[in-house]
Formats: sequence, structure tokens, C-alpha cells
Amino acid sequence: MFDAKAALAAVVPHLDRGDAPPARWPDRKGEYWPLCPFHADTHSGSFAVSERGYHCFSCGAKSGLVDLARRLNIDLNFVTSSLISGGITDKFISLAAYAEAKHLPEDFFRTVFNISERKHNQHTSLRMPYLDAEGAELCVRLRISLDGRDKFRMAAGSRLNLYGLWRLDKDAEDVLLVEGESDTQTLVYHGIPALGVPGATNWRAEWAQRLAGRTVYAWQEPDEAGAKFIARIGADVPDLRVIAAPAAYKDISAAHIAGEDVPALIARLKAASQPYAELRAETLDQTARQAARVAGRLLKARSILDEFAALCARLGLVGEERNARLLYLALVSRLLEHPVSVAVKGPSSGGKSFTVETVLKCFPPDAYYAMSSMSERALAYDEEPLAHRFLVIYEADGLGGDLATYLLRSLLSEACLRYLTVEKTSDGLKPKLIERSGPTGLLLTTTWNAIHPENETRMLSLTVRDDRAQTAGILRTLAEQASGRQAEEVDLAPWQALQTWLALAGCHEVTIPYAAELASLSDPRAVRIRRDFSAVLNLVRSHALLHQATRDRNEHGSIIATLVDYAAVYELAIDSVNEGVKASVPPGVRAAVDAVAEIFKETENAVSIRELAERLGIDDSATRRRVRVALDAEYLVNLANEKGEPGGRKKNQGKTTRLVTGEPMPAETSVLPSPDELREKYLPVIPPEISDKVTKLAAEKRVVFRV
Repeated sequence: MFDAKAALAAVVPHLDRGDAPPARWPDRKGEYWPLCPFHADTHSGSFAVSERGYHCFSCGAKSGLVDLARRLNIDLNFVTSSLISGGITDKFISLAAYAEAKHLPEDFFRTVFNISERKHNQHTSLRMPYLDAEGAELCVRLRISLDGRDKFRMAAGSRLNLYGLWRLDKDAEDVLLVEGESDTQTLVYHGIPALGVPGATNWRAEWAQRLAGRTVYAWQEPDEAGAKFIARIGADVPDLRVIAAPAAYKDISAAHIAGEDVPALIARLKAASQPYAELRAETLDQTARQAARVAGRLLKARSILDEFAALCARLGLVGEERNARLLYLALVSRLLEHPVSVAVKGPSSGGKSFTVETVLKCFPPDAYYAMSSMSERALAYDEEPLAHRFLVIYEADGLGGDLATYLLRSLLSEACLRYLTVEKTSDGLKPKLIERSGPTGLLLTTTWNAIHPENETRMLSLTVRDDRAQTAGILRTLAEQASGRQAEEVDLAPWQALQTWLALAGCHEVTIPYAAELASLSDPRAVRIRRDFSAVLNLVRSHALLHQATRDRNEHGSIIATLVDYAAVYELAIDSVNEGVKASVPPGVRAAVDAVAEIFKETENAVSIRELAERLGIDDSATRRRVRVALDAEYLVNLANEKGEPGGRKKNQGKTTRLVTGEPMPAETSVLPSPDELREKYLPVIPPEISDKVTKLAAEKRVVFRV
């Protein structure tokens, strides 16, 4: 039979890993993300390889592992000709062979479960229908082999559902959930109410409604998939009771084949079952304790962000430490009720993905859900949990569809997603409401200067550096790596453990005692400041939450944010906030506008991109990015787009550039008070004896303003 796992292991070493981080080699779905071998790929994130095959979301190349091995000249000598042609093992299946393997009567499968034989790719397969409680067919799974990992196919038009609904006694007081069809068949044979979930990761939240009014048990197989199976069901069935598989048997079928008295075994195991809530609490407590031990000194570090900046340098990040620290703080905000979303902008090959992936290395996989592309309806139909996680979308340039934009906006603003669609039922088309729970943060990278305006205002915008000094620093780093210098071994376990502890055992309630003073000192010049001010407050909460081991608590147990928390956020976010409300102009854009004014004064002619690029000392691409921002803000005007000007016809818009200055740029101001201004406003409201003590100790650098 075909061993997909062995084939994948043979193929992966021949692929160029590129800049794929450990979290994507493989990711939690078992997919590897190397550079695409079929086009000039420079960054990982668009080409996926797994036991199911390969798919490049950029160039469109897509097929199975056998094809990939052939194209890479890899000899898979364990693959037979029948496998290569059909993708099916050479061990044919029949109903008689299946009945013999399961030690159950052939007629039982035929009459009780309506199983029949049919052809699939010129081979015999077993047709296993899923019926609803009234006997109407919901979907069909084809079993194409007796063993191996790739045993099933879904028939066209099928929709996953619980297996055995039509065999479940309506008066049954309890029901046992198991993985797959064969265990369900075995239990029904022994007269035990049971339903099958078609795969450990295929549980659907709406199925819990079918179990209402019954005591629900679930069989946990002794592997990682079994643990995920229980976790997925337990999230939707509050009173779930867990049956741990005995040491002798992985599943029910194994016990039956071994000659075990299945009803007696199940009765004993039900009596010894444990509530999922208790098991989960015990597991989480153990995990949190272990995380605290691994995190060690990080839990009590005075400035975790400073240590993180040093870590970024060791990981090869050049010149983007400030952006990285803000991203890190934003990702911590996933633990709050209103996470702070961020858009990372910059040119292609500018380091956006590398910056993001460097930050993500310090977070456990359950803190975020990363994808390189997303269809219009992916958020609605994807079963991946999103609550208190970040959705990371790389190169989101094409995310401009109305539906995708609406779904993202709903998730960010309302902390949930509701999508009304229709589904085919036995009674015809019926409306179906799909709901996804948040809160969820969004982190995306894009080459666009602006994203959809409805989403733009809900996010802080960061721009990666594209100046000559930044490029020179990156070149030096690449040269050092190529020179053979031994890379420093970096232990990321304490950083991931810190986030695990914060999620499981940390306090997530933060009070900001100086919030009123901060509001009174902020400039309400633009409506957008309402959202940005909320983002600033949540970043302050995140910083305090991150440093909770060195913060005081109030009478309710909430963490008390200090002025140090605001100072850290101000340093990182002030430029994004000011630029968002047009209180300042990005330095690169200001330099471009000033240069246009200088050249025009010298030549009395409109300025081309090439002239401007030469004056700024950067390439045309970086210059165009600055110009587009200035044009959108009307600080520059392109005469080539004006009627009566050379090249001013519509067909030339965006191609010919004749720049002159437009509206005056605003003076550099800040809509938020500086930390010193806030301190002067806030400390006088503190009792004098406390204020004097804080001031004295601060002068001696013995305290951070913990007031």
C-alpha cells in the first residue's frame, strides 16, 4: 500500500525551506511551507506540501506527492504502478473482506447500515451512506481500502454529519461518541447507542444540538488525535463525560476483534468515566505549572519588551525592532476582550513576512491561525477556533472582496461572525446561520498603501523600512550568515511558555487609574481617534498584563497599570496614531514632498519619479510608495492626471508622473500626551504622601511609577 507519510519524508528534504519558520515546518495541520520549485519564489508562505499532495497558491501548481516526486527526480521505489495511476492501494476492498476484518456478519452491514460495493477509479470500494433520523441520505463516504492513512473519499455533493443517526433510539438516555464508522457499527451490533464522528478534527458545533437531553460519553483514543477529538467535542457539549481507552485496546473494534465482552466493557468504562470539565481543569493546571517553570525569570522581568528586542537581534531581524515590539504587544492583546489589530505594510521583499514570523516564533501555535491566502467564504466555513487568537494573513493584497471584507469587519468589531447561507435538506433549501465566536485579532501584511477603509480604521498601520540604511543592514546580516559564522542557538521555549502561562493562569483584567487624565489631555481632532484611543488603552492593558508579576492589584484582583505601561505604548504606537488621524506625516513622505518643492523651485518644472528618486537616494519603487501616500493625502498633485496637461489623458493615469506640491503638510503634532505631560496631570490627584514618595524613589531610579 501507499505510505503517504514515508513519501512526504522522502520529498521534504529535496525542497528549499527558504525562510519558513519552525511553526510552519510543519504547521499544526501537518503542512510544510517551502519555496515553490516551479517558479521564482523568494518567501515561504504560498507553497504547501503535505501527505495530501502539494499546492502553490501563487502559480497554481497542484497535484499529489507522486507527481511532485517525479518532477523533483526523486525515486519513490515503494510506490506501485497501481498507486501511481489511481492513488489507491493494491489491496482491494470488498464487503466480504471488510466484514471478515471487523469480525461482523456481512449481512449486518448490508441490511442495518445500507453498505454496498461500488467502483471507484476502477477499483472496488464500499459505499457508506450517512442518513438523518428520518432515514434521508445526508452524505456518503467511500471506503477504498482496509488500512492505511488514506482510506476514505467523500462522494460528490456530500456534507459531513454524524454517522448512525437513523439507528439511534430516540428514547436512549445516553449515547457514546466514537471516531469513524467501524466503531459505530460495532457498538450498534452490541446494542449500545452510539454515533460516529467522521474524523477526529471534523466535529461541527451544531451537532451538539442533536445530543440535547442525553448523557453524552466520548471515547478518547490514546494519541494526540484522540485528545483533539475530545477537546473539540467538549467545547460544545458542556456535560461531556470522557471514556479513556483501556491500555489493551485503542478502539472498540479492537476490543471486539479480541473477543472482549463489549457491553460489559462499556458499562465498566462508563462507570469510571470523568467529566470533561474536570479533566480539562486538571490538564490546564498542569500545563500552566509547567509553563511557569519553563518561562522562569521572564515572568518577573522588569522590561520584557527590551528583552524581546534583544532576542529579535539574535534571530536575525535587522532595523525593525520597534515594529516587532509593537506586534508582540498587539499579539498579547488577544487575551483581552478587544484585541488590537495591525496591518504591516511595505514593498515586496521588504521584510514584512520575516518581521511577522520572527514575532510569531515567541508564541505557541494556539495563539494564532496563519494562512497565506483566504477565499471569500473561508472565515465562515473554516472550523479552526478563533476566540482569543490572532488571524494572520500574509500578503493580503487580494483581500478586497465585499464578503471577505464584511466578515473580517464583523469579527473585529462585534467579536463574532454571523453568516446566513442556505443548505440543501430533505425538505429542500433551508436557511442556515453560521456563527464563529471571537474575540479575534487580525494581523495582515500587504504591499498596498491602503486597505479597505472600513477595515483600515479598525487597525494600526505599521510600515517596514525601505531606506538605504535598512537595506545596507540587511545585506550585512546576509553576508555574515553566508560567511559561515555559526548561528547562535536561541531557546524560544521560555517565550512560548510565558504566553501559555499568561493565557491559562494569568489575570486578564486590567484597570488604568489615569485613563481619565489621558482622555482629557488627548486631542479629539478627528473621529478616528475614538478607535485609536481604544487601541492605545488596550495596548496599555496588554503591557500591564504582560508584566503582571511586577504590578499591584486592586481590591477586585485586577492588575493596576502604571505610567510605565503608558510610556512603553507611547514610544511604540505614537507615530501610527498620529499618522492615522493626519496629525503628522510619515518621515519618508515628508521628505518626498519637500524634495518635490526643492526641485520645482530649482527647475520650475513638474517633477518625475526618476528625478525624485535620484534626489532622495532611493529606488523608483520606494519613491512611488511615498508618492502614492502623498497623492492620497493631496500633499502632492500629479499634473499628468489633469486635463490640459501633457500625458493627461485617462489612459496614461498612473503611468506618467508630473509632480507638484499640493495642500500644505500639517505641522508635527501629537494627539496623545507625552508620558511626562500625563505624569504632571495625574500625580497631583494622588495623595501628597504617596506622590512625594513616588517622586523621590523615581529620582533614585528605584521604582517605576506604580501608582
